[in-house]
This record gives sequence, C-alpha cells and structure tokens, in this order.
Amino acid sequence: MEKNMSACLLALIAVALSFPMVAAAQHPHWEYEGEHGPTHWGSLDPAFHACDAGKHQSPIPINDPTSKDLPAIEFSYQATPLKIIDNGHTIQVTYAPGSFITVNHHKYELQQFHFHHPSEEEVNGRSYPVVAHLVHKDSTGKLAVVAVLLDEGKANEVIQAIWTHLPEEQGKEVERVGLTVDATKLLPARGGYYTFTGSLTTPPCTEGVTWFVLKTPSQISGDEIAVFAKHYPHNARPLQAVNRRTIVMSH
Repeated sequence: MEKNMSACLLALIAVALSFPMVAAAQHPHWEYEGEHGPTHWGSLDPAFHACDAGKHQSPIPINDPTSKDLPAIEFSYQATPLKIIDNGHTIQVTYAPGSFITVNHHKYELQQFHFHHPSEEEVNGRSYPVVAHLVHKDSTGKLAVVAVLLDEGKANEVIQAIWTHLPEEQGKEVERVGLTVDATKLLPARGGYYTFTGSLTTPPCTEGVTWFVLKTPSQISGDEIAVFAKHYPHNARPLQAVNRRTIVMSH
C-alpha cells in the first residue's frame, strides 16, 4: 500500500513539474532588446522560425510606392466595452465582435488594437512617435492590419480613455464596467493608404498578413506619448528586408 502511495505521489510531482515546462514551451520569453531581442527571436522557439527565415516580414520601409486607383477601406466600427491588457509587450484593447473593415468586397472583423513606440513603420525615411495597429481577421482566419501613425499634436480621446484606465499589473485583462471606446476615433480624416503583404511584427512573425498603413497620421499629445513611453520605452521591431515586394499607394 505504501509503495503504491509513494508511486502515486511521485507521479503527481512529475506531472506538476511538467506544467511550467509546457507553459514555457507555449509562451517563450521574448523581448525587444538583448539575448531575447528581435535578432534572436527565430532561435527562441521552433514556432518563431519565420522571424529569421521569412521572406515577407514586417515592418518594412515605405519608399517610392507604386500609385494606383485602389478601392477605399470601408470602416464599420462600433463602440466596444473597454477591455485592456498590459501583456508585457504592449497595451492592448480587446474588441467585441461586430466591427469590420471591407476592402474590395472582402470583409475583416476587428479583433484588437495595440500600440508601438516609436512607430514600427517608416514612411519616406520618417518614423512617428507612436503607431496603433488594428488587427482584423476574415472568415478564413487570414489577417489584415490597419496601421494608424500617431504624430505629436492634440490629445486623442480614445487614447486618453485607455491611458486613464490602464491595468495595475501585467498579464491580467481588466474590463472597465460602463466604459466604451470607439476605434473610429483613432482614424484620420482622410483614408488613403499604402498596402503590401507582410507578417506579424511580433513572434511568431506569421506571414500572409495584408497591411494597410494609413497615409495621413492621427494625433497624440506629448503627455500621452510620455505615459506610454513610461511603460514601454521601446517596443518596435527593426525594419525588415523588402525582398522585391511591391508597395502600392492609393490615390
């Protein structure tokens, strides 16, 4: 009997010890600097292989794009309950179902938006203090990201609401009951854009992502920039090789 109990105890200990290993395998630690920074992402986990080996990675410099008569992005965003998470890499707002973009009759649903400081995108040699990435998914699971460049200027209503209600600890999503935000108010007045095929800018660096970088920046105040920079002084992936990709600009 004692032998059976000892065997069971050892088995339970082995199982318990295995859980951290599984969790670590599912969520490898990566950063924006040092040994776990962007130049090492691809070697941190086999699932991150594309970060090193991918040929269509993002971000890329946007220089001398080809101008074409492209369809407008149709934005159909609704206000969403304010759900925020500081995930250790950025501040992210989770979006409720029912908000979409449509491009050339192709519909993508908004999943979440988050921020990078400084902007990962560089347009004609210029970067911006902050960029918002609005991540969408279509019915087949393909991703499209709308990048809203944020230049220093007047305060932004949406960002102010988010910054005012930031979580007190990382890794825990909080919902601010009774409060909503509308991603429409992040968008600039003009909807022209640059578009290209790329990847996620964070591990696992999945490719096949359609990017829409809005040509006209929105604004963010200096104080709002400072609040984010206090949490994330630098959370931008370096520019990646274009590798003969065509960048197209709408008229």
